[in-house]
This record gives sequence, structure tokens and C-alpha cells, in this order.
Amino acid sequence: MAAALGGLGLLHGRFRLAAAAAATSSALSPRAPVRGGAAALPSAGRSYGSEAKEEEELRVRYLDEEHKGADLKERAKMHSSEVGSFVSKARATINEMANLPVPTIAAIDGTALGGGLELALACDIRVAASSAKMGLVETKLAIIPGAGGTQRLPRTIGVSLAKELIFSARIVDGEEAKSIGLISHVVEQNEAGDAAYRRALALAREFLPQGPVAMRVAKLAINQGMEVDLVTGLAIEEACYAQTIPTKDRLEGLLAFKEKRSPRYKGE
Repeated sequence: MAAALGGLGLLHGRFRLAAAAAATSSALSPRAPVRGGAAALPSAGRSYGSEAKEEEELRVRYLDEEHKGADLKERAKMHSSEVGSFVSKARATINEMANLPVPTIAAIDGTALGGGLELALACDIRVAASSAKMGLVETKLAIIPGAGGTQRLPRTIGVSLAKELIFSARIVDGEEAKSIGLISHVVEQNEAGDAAYRRALALAREFLPQGPVAMRVAKLAINQGMEVDLVTGLAIEEACYAQTIPTKDRLEGLLAFKEKRSPRYKGE
């Protein structure tokens, strides 16, 4: 939800994904689609800046009910030979979302079931309204989560609990999702029905002032480090840290600290 990116919701509407970008050159262009899936909405904002004060400067994009992707009625009409390709495309799209070099926040104000939750799991942070509904319900349809759910859910909430939710096809609300660690923040829904979205915007504003290169390599270090042992992870951190040393932004951060002012980062 800041600076140039897009998202998509799968299965059900009222699921919003906003991407919080702390970089420009590595982000998607203002009108670029997310490959393999739905196209991103045109941005309403301006270019990246470290001192954004108005909401339109955060450049949020999301796809909601009108762009909800997987439709079970359409799936029912598919020949069995088409299903594998369909799921592969969904998996590829969600993997691209997971690998975006910027922070991403999923704001769940309504329902995120099946592919919708798999997309949310590919985001760095999830925020939901207390009334929101979430679940990987595929076993109820005699299939399994096929766009990363069997891998990302255990990594998020633990193996045993992930198995329980997938085996039972249970749907949880925002409060329970918070208690099991599926989401980071839960908020009471408002009259406009966008409480989670507003909370996600507030989080994005906390990210926006930070150095773009630092944000990119911090995400890389965390993501790659979580897949390896500690010694290897520390080596990854060292390599990522080294990428920040020659940047102009690092020098700007030091100068701004010395001059007691806000830094003006350019992602260089």
C-alpha cells in the first residue's frame, strides 16, 4: 500500500490485497499487470517519496469483487485436462506475488477462502476484520490447496494446526485467525466495510519512510533465511547487508541523522 504495485483476490470478493512498496525501480510500473493472473488497477498516486502525507500519495491498487478470479461454477465446466494448467497459472501468479521485492499487505475485509487465502498467505503481512472469514476449504471439494496453501500455511501457523485446518476445511473468523497467528492484526469492521484496508494503509505509512534498497534486501534476507539453517541464514544476511553499503541512501541516512532531519531516500 505505498508506492506502485498491484494485487488480486481469488474466489471471493471483499478480499483486498494492497502492496506496500518501498522502492520504485524494482516495482511494477504504474499500469503493469501481475503476470499470470488479473491486471493491476491504475494507480491513483504519484511517484515514490519519503514524506507522503496524503492517501493518494500511497498509490494503492487492489482487485476486489469485480476481479475475484477462480469461479467454482467455471471450474465445474472444465475438462479434467484443463484443471492442472489452470491451477499452475494460479500458483505461478501467487508465487510472483510472494517474490515481489517490496513489502505486501493483505487486507481481508470479507471472505478469503481457498485461493483467496493462499494469495493472502503469499503476502508479508495479513490484516483482517474481526468478521472476516478465512479458510483452505479444498478438501471439502475432494481436492487439496494447490496454489501454495499446503506449504505456506504450515510455515505460518505450524504444522499440526495447519493440518487440522486443511483436514477439516474449517473456516475461521478474524479473531480466531489472530489467535492462531494466521494474521498479524484484527480490527472491528466499520460501516464502510473497509476496516482492515484502513489498518493496512496505516501499516504502509510506517513502511514508506524507510530506505527502498534496505526494504528490498531485508525482505530477501528474511525470506531466504527462513528456508535454511541459522549459519547459512547469517551468511545470507551478511550478503544482503553488503548490498546496502555502497548505496547513496545509506550516506543520506547518516547525513540526515547528523543534521536531525528526515532522510530523503531515492532508492539509489
